[in-house]
Amino acid sequence: MRVLVTGAAGFIGSHLVERLLARGDEVRGVDCLTSGYPPATKLANLATVRHHPRFELVTVDLASTPTAPLLDGVEVVFHLAGQPGVRTSWGSGFGDYVTHNVLVTQRVLEAAAATDPAPRVVMASSSSVYGEGHRWPTPEDAPARPVSPYGVTKLAAEHLCRVYADLRRVPTVVLRYFTVYGPRQRPDMALHRMFDALATGREFPVYGSGGQVRDFTYVDDVVAATMAAGTRPVPPGYVLNVAGGSARSLTDLIGLVEEVTGRPVRVRDGGAPPGDVSRTGGCIDRARELLGWTPRVGLRDGVRAQAEWHLRAD
Repeated sequence: MRVLVTGAAGFIGSHLVERLLARGDEVRGVDCLTSGYPPATKLANLATVRHHPRFELVTVDLASTPTAPLLDGVEVVFHLAGQPGVRTSWGSGFGDYVTHNVLVTQRVLEAAAATDPAPRVVMASSSSVYGEGHRWPTPEDAPARPVSPYGVTKLAAEHLCRVYADLRRVPTVVLRYFTVYGPRQRPDMALHRMFDALATGREFPVYGSGGQVRDFTYVDDVVAATMAAGTRPVPPGYVLNVAGGSARSLTDLIGLVEEVTGRPVRVRDGGAPPGDVSRTGGCIDRARELLGWTPRVGLRDGVRAQAEWHLRAD
């Protein structure tokens, strides 16, 4: 199978590229190497596959580059490119979120609609679209009420996928990821920052009370669900939760990191930023039924794997 992976040099994208190549696919990866974290780090994510004979990396900005040629001969588009992060989506940086999460998604979908036959587009979304006040675990049909500009842009991208599925016959699938972690995790994410603090002896800033709960999902499980969404018979326009079933508070996570590493995590109060929900947790009945998928990696084993990678990398 010939596939396109946008955001190929990112945390999840690089793992996906590796697994697709291992499956035997031809992979075209696209990444604009934005400055959210160092481009050298992103390229290092692809170190094991950069010279693979079935992999091509195209470093262009999808917001300004013609997208149709990138889809030439492609059967599935795994659209993982985007501007991540809740806290940095407030204020003057919001334009970047609109560009990379909404405009780029529309351009990818428009190119898919102009291709005959249209490739399937599997888009990565986020549990941030749900917001607060839902029953837990949260099903896909719960009202979407994002409480951050980031969540608003991801919800807008989801709506674009539905519109192009309904009116332009693009077979889209939206996956709502829940707090993905593991080796090569983005530097701005809590677990990565926690290991950084351990490695450098600095304090780890705790934003909020520490009681906020996240449904942690190991990256290998996320990749397995994403690959399944590219081939399984999922109705066009569907949204599916991809959640690990490992809901823990930040305080619990700190304790687990201390157990796994045998080292204390020094913490400090980082304040309570706007846009952080108090609890996330996804119902995965739909993914289990349509993708034949369930998470396999428990939180302790996943944290241990990330700790080994992180401390080895340092």
